[in-house]
Amino acid sequence: MPIVTLSTDIGQRDFLVGAIKGQFLQLDPTTNLCDITHYLPQTNFPQAAYVCGNSIKHFPGGSFHVILVNLFEGPAQHVLMAKFNQQYIVCPDNGLLTMITGQRPTDLVAIPLNNKHTLLEITAVIAMAINKVSKTGNLLDGGVAIPAINEIYPLRPTVGPDWIEGQILFIDQFENVVINITATEFAAQANGRSFKIVFKRNEVIDTISANYTSVAETDKLAWFNSAGYLEIALRNGNMAGLFGLQGFNEQMQNKGGGSDTNWFYQTVRVFFE
Repeated sequence: MPIVTLSTDIGQRDFLVGAIKGQFLQLDPTTNLCDITHYLPQTNFPQAAYVCGNSIKHFPGGSFHVILVNLFEGPAQHVLMAKFNQQYIVCPDNGLLTMITGQRPTDLVAIPLNNKHTLLEITAVIAMAINKVSKTGNLLDGGVAIPAINEIYPLRPTVGPDWIEGQILFIDQFENVVINITATEFAAQANGRSFKIVFKRNEVIDTISANYTSVAETDKLAWFNSAGYLEIALRNGNMAGLFGLQGFNEQMQNKGGGSDTNWFYQTVRVFFE
């Protein structure tokens, strides 16, 4: 009984999610299908990588994770299937895989789409490939070797002797703000020193809290969340909205009239003293 998770940007207002599940169940009625989310933003790969990467690592080894984000950015000749840390990841060849894994997986194949164009045609091919690999454990039963893939890597914090600067990675539904600085990176740079987390309009937090109840109502706080990332918040308040904080934003800002897209992140800096 394989475990298959679904993460997409297609929403759940029509029949598509149900139809995709039906495709898997037709091949193997014992398939254990799990939804992670169907509301990933189409072009925000950092957020998709954060959400999916921090979800799939909690599944049993050998689980399959279908992650469909910006599938139709261009003509799709294939999708990727990789085995990484005992998990199988299936996603478009658009850079999302390396955003999630942080490296090019060694165990990797391409699943040919053979001129399939619609979403359900493509997911039918994916379902068949997963069904084969789940039975044999051999990636080559689901696809073919591929020499090169599109590789995009997440931004890492920048550091100086007395500071570390991170980007706003994710804003949750409560408008708590996640920064791409991990607890390990923070501790290594702090090296036991006191600190000040500085963000919009010179707002400052100088303590790491254990959880949201560590501060008084409506006070600012910083803590390391369940994924191990620095998070700033207001207890029972909307941090992002109140302070005008924004996450990743991909907008056409090219003044030269070309087609290049600038990726913009708001930053948060931590000073050590």
